Amino acid sequence: MIDWSQFTPQSALTGGLMIGLACALLWLLNGRIAGISGITAGVLSSSGAERQWRLAFVLGLVLSSWVWLLLAPLPVSQVTSNYWLLAIAGVLVGFGARLGSGCTSGHGICGLSRLSGRSLVATVTFMAVAVATVFIVRHVV
Repeated sequence: MIDWSQFTPQSALTGGLMIGLACALLWLLNGRIAGISGITAGVLSSSGAERQWRLAFVLGLVLSSWVWLLLAPLPVSQVTSNYWLLAIAGVLVGFGARLGSGCTSGHGICGLSRLSGRSLVATVTFMAVAVATVFIVRHVV
């Protein structure tokens, strides 16, 4: 659930700008698309300089919450679901990202900004399945 009383458009805009800047810099400086599933998979399968930038990117994602904590408090997070169910869901999302040749960041952010038709189809599919899943979980099950 979104706590609308705590929602601040400024933080959402700042986060979106930072994601866009990171994607643009990775593309301009490295010639790579900022698709998280591909970058993460490459940490395990590549070597040398290729592995180094991928590892730095993933570590930046992980460590960014601690950097933010130095600037402002993080929102309170409460997990109310079964941890095994969350782990299985994570594996399925990873499998789906590999099956779809990319994830929401690769297709939805980078692909759409490059006007990729394949990314448009992938993003519409992601969103349709997400809407259907929420409907089924909240109203059917």
